[in-house]
Amino acid sequence: MSVPVSRRWLCQAATIAGVLTASGRGAHADIGDTAIIQPAMPHTKAFIERAFEMRRLAVENGDQAYGAVIVRDNVIVGQSWSRVLLDQDPTGHAEISAIRDAARRIKSRSLKGAILYSSSRACPMCEAAAYWADIDGMVYGRNAGDAGAPRLCR
Repeated sequence: MSVPVSRRWLCQAATIAGVLTASGRGAHADIGDTAIIQPAMPHTKAFIERAFEMRRLAVENGDQAYGAVIVRDNVIVGQSWSRVLLDQDPTGHAEISAIRDAARRIKSRSLKGAILYSSSRACPMCEAAAYWADIDGMVYGRNAGDAGAPRLCR
């Protein structure tokens, strides 16, 4: 039995398939597709340095100068640079992109036990995202300032 197919239906199906394919990979798949190289000596300074390496990559790639990593059990489980300009995404801050990367990699929305290291203090949006991701603490800047546990309102 042959079913007539309209051009409109084909266009809609192609659009939906494209969206589903893109959403399956994620907007930041180029970051999360590669293994994360771990520091030789896992400690706060090494994790902050990696956040600043992400910051450098943001600038090299033409985005805002911010970087972040997510660490759990002394292992970097997620990392990213700012993706705001590259992806035309106002929520693509380095911290949120790193949270997304970590959640994808560990296949869990909960990052309980993790610490967010970032090149600068997280904005309220990023801090709220860290809160909802169950991140235990935040550390930022070259001097590794302890921002404490994420909260919804500061």
